[in-house]
Amino acid sequence: MMQMLRITVDGRELEVAKGELLIDSLRKELIEIPHFCYHPALGKDGNCRMCMVSIEGQKRPQIACDTPVKDGMIVETKNNKIMQVRKDILELELINHPIDCPVCDQAGECKLQDYYMESGFYNSRMNVEKNHALKKLDLGKNVILDQERCVLCTRCVRFTKQITKTNELGVLDRSDHSVISTFPGKELESDYSMNIVDLCPVGALTNKDFRFKQRVWFLDSFNAICKGCSKGCNITVDHNKQKYKDDKIFRFRPRVNEQVNGYFICDYGRMSYKEEDENRLEESLLAKKVKSDKEINKALASKIKKHKGKILFLLSPMLSNEELEFLKEFALKIKASISGFSKQYIDKSFADDMLKTSDLSPNRTGMKKLGITETKVTFDEALAKSTLVCVFENNYFEDKMELLKKKEVISGFSHICELSKQASISLALPSFLEKDGTYINCDKKVQSIKTGMNKNNPNIDLISRFQAIKTLV
Repeated sequence: MMQMLRITVDGRELEVAKGELLIDSLRKELIEIPHFCYHPALGKDGNCRMCMVSIEGQKRPQIACDTPVKDGMIVETKNNKIMQVRKDILELELINHPIDCPVCDQAGECKLQDYYMESGFYNSRMNVEKNHALKKLDLGKNVILDQERCVLCTRCVRFTKQITKTNELGVLDRSDHSVISTFPGKELESDYSMNIVDLCPVGALTNKDFRFKQRVWFLDSFNAICKGCSKGCNITVDHNKQKYKDDKIFRFRPRVNEQVNGYFICDYGRMSYKEEDENRLEESLLAKKVKSDKEINKALASKIKKHKGKILFLLSPMLSNEELEFLKEFALKIKASISGFSKQYIDKSFADDMLKTSDLSPNRTGMKKLGITETKVTFDEALAKSTLVCVFENNYFEDKMELLKKKEVISGFSHICELSKQASISLALPSFLEKDGTYINCDKKVQSIKTGMNKNNPNIDLISRFQAIKTLV
């Protein structure tokens, strides 16, 4: 059992775990201590000195990131002495810092900007020219470095050393000429390189893909999971609905979940936001023509009645638990065969020893839990017997259209594909992030998405569509 200690912070008594660092204890109690170099995933470094606090019995201020808690410790985080120390340290950080806030992508998310505004230190005492360094240095992997903005917290260096173990970054030169850079002739090479953009507390490292696209205060956000593989990494989706335009996603950021992805996501998952808006199937089609929902539903019910007993429902591990469960019940009602055959989502070359798995779908575990078989034998037998094939978000037939000759096809996809072009009825569905639902990752953890997207013309989801025709079949 963990031993608990009692400490006093700014007159408030707290119960903390023995052996814990003071900064961690304060963060758990939502007591904000300014810091640049410390990060929970990287540990202490002690180079920025911003997290100074007063501790009773100590002659000088101590850094909270390298001070273990002790029973009876009395700490002050905001007295006049500490505030002046932080102000002095901040002045050193700002000596060579450029005034880039109006054009910096980090504006609105910058800790240096926040601490500066809190300090009240608005008048510069500098009367000599600032040191200059390289700007817009492309490090590869969609990362841009502005050396002038760097506060040398070394989070990025420690990430490449401790987390990816690729060691591409280092501190070059000395004193106030020190800069972060890759080693000569090298670029970032890890599939997790873009995490250093999130780690950077200032605007030194920016996302090449996101640069100058949006100001962060215009963005709305909601919590979701990544659909890139069965790990189901937790993400924050940043989007904006501009006037007279549709809601658009601008970036994914990792969301902390110690049981799933920790503090990071892979670059592939991060950049997959583009797939949401590209090549969208905007309207449902009947015989390759746009029709009203009423006409679509009537035709859908008619075809199901016509082929009753000879129907195959091919489901997908891209669907939510709610969609899979509903479609399974619906299929049983109309005596249709059900299959979750989807070998095309397995790619062993994609997996690594960090977060990426070989299953490029988010809910295979959920599909198995619902008893939806995915064996090829069962699928082949059901396909051979069927005269109507209903395919939902499963791209197995994309390069195998010949298997569907002499069969009628109903497709349900959020994006245009070969099947949606050829199907008798092509249902336009909401995309992965445009609908609510739960998913079970490869570690059997149930996770949910509650969408925050606001589309001008939202597509009808699968459950609502089939509920509307339930009484007609």
